[in-house]
Amino acid sequence: MAKATLFAMGLAALAPAAMGQGDMALTEIGALRPGQEVMLRGVVLRITDEDEFILSDASGQVPVYVGPNRVPAAQGEMITVIGRVDDDGPREVYATRIINLDGAEFALPHRY
Repeated sequence: MAKATLFAMGLAALAPAAMGQGDMALTEIGALRPGQEVMLRGVVLRITDEDEFILSDASGQVPVYVGPNRVPAAQGEMITVIGRVDDDGPREVYATRIINLDGAEFALPHRY
């Protein structure tokens, strides 16, 4: 099966896990804007540090910062990320919550 098909199947399976997010709409990584509140769905492409990883969807990739917390997901895992796009630096997302495929939710408190 092609990677794109597997990716699409994984995103479809992840949809129920992100239900109940109010009126926040899913945003594609390729459409991110500075300062935007977002809900992203994708695959953890690579963990780059104990508190940062690269999230990938069909439209692109973006670094996701979870600090000062540890990344609560594994490389290759499908997840939903809720957070805010940095408004004054390189394009990255500051996550406030991560929801795993099984529905487990992780709140990510920030102390900055």
